[in-house]
Amino acid sequence: MSPNGSDRSPRRPMRRKLLQALTAGLVLATATGCTYKDFPRLGMPTPTTEEAPMILSLWQGSWAAALVVGCLVWGLILWSAFFHRRSRTKVEVPPQTRYNMPIEALYTVVPLIIVSVLFYFTARDESKLMDTSKKPDVTINVIGYQWSWGFNYVEPVAGVTGDAKTDPNLDAIPDRYKKDFPVNAGGVYDFGTPATRNPQTGNPGPTLWLPKGKTVRFVLTSRDVIHSFWVVPFLMKQDVIPGHTNAFQVTPNKEGTFLGKCAELCGVDHSRMLFNVKVVSPERYEQHLKDLAKKGQTGYIPAGIAQTSHEKNRETNNL
Repeated sequence: MSPNGSDRSPRRPMRRKLLQALTAGLVLATATGCTYKDFPRLGMPTPTTEEAPMILSLWQGSWAAALVVGCLVWGLILWSAFFHRRSRTKVEVPPQTRYNMPIEALYTVVPLIIVSVLFYFTARDESKLMDTSKKPDVTINVIGYQWSWGFNYVEPVAGVTGDAKTDPNLDAIPDRYKKDFPVNAGGVYDFGTPATRNPQTGNPGPTLWLPKGKTVRFVLTSRDVIHSFWVVPFLMKQDVIPGHTNAFQVTPNKEGTFLGKCAELCGVDHSRMLFNVKVVSPERYEQHLKDLAKKGQTGYIPAGIAQTSHEKNRETNNL
């Protein structure tokens, strides 16, 4: 019995049941051995590279964590509203709780744990996605410029002479990427304007061809301002920065033509910086390179603004 004669004991089993239900929900949400395929994509497109499911899983996990936290907060709010509402027959002020150190420590430590867990998975996946230590099967220099894209295929092509490692048009690319260039890669190129369209789909922008099942390294350079190379179903984008070279690599695993765009506001015609990515068999990819050579698109177009001295010093210090 409480001092005012009321019996509060029936509420205690209810509180225990609520806590048990919340705990069970948290365990079920986090302890199952599900994969990204067992959950909705939550607005993300279907992955088309071997690396994309890692990004999708991180996205789904973040939503799952947010949902668990949201349900817990909503549950506590509703519990407080219903079980601590003012009684119709009693007007006394309920017991007041102040300076409860365990509760204060709880709502300080729990958010830190949540943020730390999210940071761990993000840092872990980012380190894998940005790893370029593996030598790629194909290297493509993607060039951003106002208002379209150019593609240097750093490949040995029959009948094309030259060497990508010494070509002056590729001076903007650091030596750490050039060391993985194929020997005697004369190369071919393609480029677009805002008026360029894919001949098969009619979608605006030039078309970048990629071989299915091959590891492709994108070396990103810019001729003018900051752009951002984003192939939508790759679930991956990276900035294209003048005077600084970025790179990442993926392995396409689904044939088809996919949309790409610039994801960085780069000026008045930013919305027209579109392109297409066509993933085909390795045989068709090789034939496409030969077709570009027949058109006379041999060698390389200028990669962009050379590295700044600051960037060169940073790379030297990181070696």
